[in-house]
Amino acid sequence: MREKDAFYSQIFKLVLPIIIQNLLSAAVSSADVVMLNYVGQSSISAVSLASNYASVLFMVFYGLGTGATILCAQYYGKGDMQAIQTVEGIALRFSLAISLCFTGFATFAPKAMMRVFTNDQELIAVGASYLRFMSVSYLCWGVTEVYLAVLRSIGKVMISTVMNVIAFSLNVFLNAVFIFGLFGAPKLGAMGVALATSLSRLVELLACLAVSFYSKGIKLDFKYMFVRNKVLFLDFVRISLPALGNDISWSVGFSMYSVILGHMGTDAVAANSLVVVVRNFGTILCFGMASAGGILLGNIIGENKLEEAREGAKKLMKLTVITGAVGGLIVLAATPLVLSYASLTEQAMSYLKYMLLINTYYVMGAAVNTTLIAGVFRAGGDSKFGFVCDTIDMWIYAVPLGFIAAFVLKLPVMWVYFLLCTDEFVKWPWVIGHYRSGKWLNNITRDNLFS
Repeated sequence: MREKDAFYSQIFKLVLPIIIQNLLSAAVSSADVVMLNYVGQSSISAVSLASNYASVLFMVFYGLGTGATILCAQYYGKGDMQAIQTVEGIALRFSLAISLCFTGFATFAPKAMMRVFTNDQELIAVGASYLRFMSVSYLCWGVTEVYLAVLRSIGKVMISTVMNVIAFSLNVFLNAVFIFGLFGAPKLGAMGVALATSLSRLVELLACLAVSFYSKGIKLDFKYMFVRNKVLFLDFVRISLPALGNDISWSVGFSMYSVILGHMGTDAVAANSLVVVVRNFGTILCFGMASAGGILLGNIIGENKLEEAREGAKKLMKLTVITGAVGGLIVLAATPLVLSYASLTEQAMSYLKYMLLINTYYVMGAAVNTTLIAGVFRAGGDSKFGFVCDTIDMWIYAVPLGFIAAFVLKLPVMWVYFLLCTDEFVKWPWVIGHYRSGKWLNNITRDNLFS
């Protein structure tokens, strides 16, 4: 048996690097916007539209990474390294096939990709150049995201953190170099962002290959893409597809909140755009805890220590309540700072104040659901429940409620926003009930896979 505090010490070793990665990712996105602000509005708009393709790819890679992480975490607990390498090969097959499609379109038909979002010829021209420069990054990203997800699943979180630190730091530096033409480099503006991203992704891939070469553990070995194992392939598809569907259904549904507020005036949009940034920082700790908890519980379940996993899930829930409260306090502490520095209209400032206050408790709802759905349930191989739960919550409850409140009942903006922010709490009875039932707790590893 593990010592009483072993679970807590292990989870903190995992969660800190994940939080650092999330903070760096948010910082790079912010740096892009700040630097492009000096280039011009057209560049910001074009890059914002073209970046939708990267957002789609992120959801795809995250779903594939989830499937790989769930299986690899359990097989690592079981001690089956061959199965882990085979799962990595299966995930690489999917990710490379999808990233090759995006790379091909970005290289040969970038203007057609931009026309999906706009008819403005200037934005199409800028966005097409951006996409063409970005094409290499899609291919590199498809490889590194899978490999780093596998490393995280076996507890090698610090390696993936170092890789991300290298890539993100280089990205910010090269952004400045190519956007502004520093050190004799060409002044590329929006194209500079894409070039910087592609170069940093390429360096990250080379770093992964170097780590793999010197590693005695899991290798980034493309020959495993050609290993055929029907059982593992079907398990991967069974877990990854619901996880991918869950993430897409939730993210698209959540984007509809912006659509609803967008039709209620620019003041509501401006206030919400700032709130989203603050809320994201408030939930970084919560989401990091969900990722780390899922990996650790997966390892324990793979060892077939189901009762220990059940106890670990209880401890994770206690930590989640604490991190949810801390996240709410972060939003609350940031409120006076944001209100003092925001340059919005009087009406927008009023919206901003109350939206931030609503998010001080909304973070708790998101923390509990994310930990259970994306952490605990997926650790036990149960990705289907989250897909069904979030789809119903978003598309049968929250989105219709928002549209009815805004455009049928014509309620004030803050009432509409308050109703939209009930979505996480409406799920609680269902989600907590599923957690208590224990139906999520399954050892999905198999014996004699290669005999």
